[in-house]
Amino acid sequence: MYYYLNNYSLNNYNLTYRQNDKLVSDIEKAINGEYSAINCYAKLANLTSNENQRKQILEIRQDEKRHFQQFRQIYVSLTGNQPQPKITEECHDVYLNGLELALQDEQRTVDFYLEIADETTNQYIKEVFRRAAADEQNHAVWFLYYFLKAR
Repeated sequence: MYYYLNNYSLNNYNLTYRQNDKLVSDIEKAINGEYSAINCYAKLANLTSNENQRKQILEIRQDEKRHFQQFRQIYVSLTGNQPQPKITEECHDVYLNGLELALQDEQRTVDFYLEIADETTNQYIKEVFRRAAADEQNHAVWFLYYFLKAR
């Protein structure tokens, strides 16, 4: 039996395909951002002499690892392929500069993750990205606190 695509079906298919393409691209960008953060926060933790700050930064890094794994699983389920993460954001060698960049990046990431959550119709993906956005906002508060203390 042949399936006949009328203009509405074809346009709807093309729209869905383009949305899925954008979702995959956005998730790939999110994977790279998390991968970059995981590497950067290990560096930041080693740059501070304050043990409490080091522990909190390493806790934040654990959240980023969890996000990375969740996003990777979503990517694989959508594409059937493993992502090839790469570092897309550099990390400073100076603690204060690193905190400032981390703070700015976390804030931008909140908006990006909320956009992904708003644009998808998949409830699981929506919830994963909303939760990740809440985590990123929390991370930004910690980085702001440490940045202000260090100034």
